[in-house]
Amino acid sequence: MRERLALYLDLIRWNRPAGWLLLLWPSLSALWVAAQGWPGWHLLLVFVLGTILMRSAGCCINDVADREFDRHVKRTAERPVTRGAVSVREALLVGAVLALAAFGLVLTTNPITIVWSFAGLAMALIYPYAKRLVSMPQAVLGVAFSFGIPLAFVAVGGANITWQDLSLLALIDAVPMLAWGLMLFNLFWVLAYDTEYAMVDRDDDLRIGMKTSAITLGRHDVSAIMAFYAVYLCGWYGLLESQALGWHWTLALCLAGLQAVWHFLLIMGRSRDGCFLAFRSNHWLGATLFAGIAVSYAVR
Repeated sequence: MRERLALYLDLIRWNRPAGWLLLLWPSLSALWVAAQGWPGWHLLLVFVLGTILMRSAGCCINDVADREFDRHVKRTAERPVTRGAVSVREALLVGAVLALAAFGLVLTTNPITIVWSFAGLAMALIYPYAKRLVSMPQAVLGVAFSFGIPLAFVAVGGANITWQDLSLLALIDAVPMLAWGLMLFNLFWVLAYDTEYAMVDRDDDLRIGMKTSAITLGRHDVSAIMAFYAVYLCGWYGLLESQALGWHWTLALCLAGLQAVWHFLLIMGRSRDGCFLAFRSNHWLGATLFAGIAVSYAVR
């Protein structure tokens, strides 16, 4: 049992929290904006635990979908499913249990959030197969990794909507344009850090025929990443200007911009170690923006 548990923890990348932190910070930022400050313990726990559970479930699905490709990539060849330590059926069962646990958390919110959560689940299921069909699959991942933003807004704003009030119009109206805007610009952040991630495996991906943004962008990869960072930070700044967050938010943006410059220095040589470090460090950029938002509302 101890050996199986160790394999399951490896399967869901338990010792590599950067993945779920990249999902968590924009979701919490949106939660604070939607609630105009502290959202309460209930929603905080739902989004923190839900993010960890869904990212873990996504790892199970991704490893099953990519098992034939992963065996040819140095970084992923020793993953539990790839090397046969965990069966496909077993990995899917673990993923299903984790996804059901996350859905149980969603059931404690409101009908609008429950319905919208199925769209988020669909994106999580689609992404692993996008790498076979789309030249920029990181854009699909961007939608999946940003879906916590509209969910945060409906979790806060849809509290008074009952199942009797539910309609297509109510579903659409429940998500304000601010949420869609934040989600759109957050997608560019995902493009930035996941292209850094794809640069690590570019040689292997070229050999096995995998489609990634690092391959599609070619020699323009570094400049594109920096453009993605700029669009993300400027977009969030413009959208949240109406919130009058004050100098704490401005300082957070400046610190995030400096981190983006540091990432440029890491990836400009296109070394595997530099690109991987840049990717793994991105959660600090998201944490910085969240801290700016949270502190700004706290001191009002």
